[in-house]
Order: sequence, then C-alpha cells, then structure tokens
Amino acid sequence: MSKAQTKTSRKAMAFVRGLIIIIGGFITAYGLEAVLIPNSVSDGGVTGLSIVGSQWTGLPLGILIAILNIPFIYLGYKQVGKNFAAFSILGIASLAVSTSLMHHIPTIIEIEGDTLLVTVVGGIIIGFGMGLALRNGGALDGIDMLAVLLSRKLPFGTSDLILFLNVFVFIVVSTVFGLRGALMSGIAYFIASKVIHVIEEGLSSTKAVYIITEQDEAMIKEIGERLGRGCTLQHVEGGYSKKQFKQVKSIITRLEESKMKEIIQDVDPNAFITVHDVSEVRGGNFD
Repeated sequence: MSKAQTKTSRKAMAFVRGLIIIIGGFITAYGLEAVLIPNSVSDGGVTGLSIVGSQWTGLPLGILIAILNIPFIYLGYKQVGKNFAAFSILGIASLAVSTSLMHHIPTIIEIEGDTLLVTVVGGIIIGFGMGLALRNGGALDGIDMLAVLLSRKLPFGTSDLILFLNVFVFIVVSTVFGLRGALMSGIAYFIASKVIHVIEEGLSSTKAVYIITEQDEAMIKEIGERLGRGCTLQHVEGGYSKKQFKQVKSIITRLEESKMKEIIQDVDPNAFITVHDVSEVRGGNFD
C-alpha cells in the first residue's frame, strides 16, 4: 500500500471513528433526557454535576456539560495526546448539542414510586453511548481522566479514585434529587459502568491460552489437528529453578475452551496453563 493510500485509509478510519463517537454522544443524551432526568435520576461524573448545575441555575444542560468539561479536555490533551483530546471534544460537543435538542423529548419510561426500571434502562442506554465513544478513542466525561492523573500523585488506584470522586458527585446530586434520587443515580452509574466495560472491551468471546509443557511438539500438533488453531512457541525459564521450558500460546473461542482443556489433559496432564480473556482479535483464521 502506498503512502497516499495509507493516508487516505487513516483519514477514512478517523472519520468513521468520529462519526461513531458523535452517535455515542447522541445515544447518551437520549438516555439522560428521555429516561433519567425526567425521573429525578442523575448520571455520575461531570455530567452529573452538570445536571445538578442545570437544576440549580436553570442554564441549559448542554452548555454546562461543555463548560465543565473544558479543563478535563485540556488534561486529556496533556496526559494522553491531541487525538484523544480532539475525539473527546467531538464527543462532548455531540452530547452537549444533543441534550439541548432533546430537552423536551417525551419520556419513554415514567414510573411513579419505583424507579428501579428507570435506572436499569437509563444506565444501559448511557453506558452504551459512552462505551462507543471510549472504544473509538474519545470520551464523553472528564472525571475518569482526573482520576488517572490523581492516581499518579496519590497512593490510590484509579478505580478507587473514580469511586471516591463519584461519591462526592452523588452527595451533590442528593441536594437536588434527594437521598433516594442519589441512590438511584448511583445504581444507574454502576450499570452504565458495566455496559461501558462490555462495549469498550468488545463482545468477543475469544481467549488466549498459555501452556508451559515439555511436550510442545505434540501439543502444537494436537491443537492444530483437533481444533484447527495455530500456535506460537516461546522459550521460557523458571524463575527459581532456572529450568528451561517451552510455552505454547493459542487463541481460541470460548466454545473451544473445554476441547482445549481436553487436548492438554491428553497430551500433558502436568502442563501449567493460564487462560486470559481477549478483547479483540484480528488476522489469521479469525478474519
């Protein structure tokens, strides 16, 4: 492929990614305006603070989302890079504009007295939208970037800091929506975070299997013949024993896992095995 073709391909890929991020912002806005906010349920992060600010001041939600995310966009630019910042600007702009356009959209779910269904449906919708943005290199909320930066300065993990920051957010949310609304908002955020994880990591059901064995040739042959999967062979050394081993690596589908274990048991019952989830596979016989 020539340099011109490569450049054109990259531009096309960037355009597609940008379009998906815009769609993610649109979906997230729909979840907020058509499900959560009309039922006094908020989101977490900067979006949650924007919702509270909109209720307090009467300013449009979209304007507050855009303003409050500015420092986090700058943070993303300094810490991650200009591409991430550019895609995040696109996503946040999409979310801000979409919430303004959908402000008077009819509520699709409105249940008085029991908002559990609202939190589940709303959490799934906004999680799907945010996950699309993250998977394609952008972000719709800046609080995660702040947590990453603080984790480098403080003796806490990123997930701990995200939880801490959102506890603060939901305390602020309780001043507008009450304690019950804040608790429901926390549930919706939890559901959204799980959906984001699924979307960001992908729905692929592939696994990487690492096998340390002295029967490497027989193992590779059986995996190829009985599963039709290729293998990679690496030479490894025991950290304590200094003994030399061969490590066989193969990528399989989730449905093939039991068959793989059967093959390993037949070839070398004493093999040391580790299995890892794989978020994405390209090339080879997985095309």
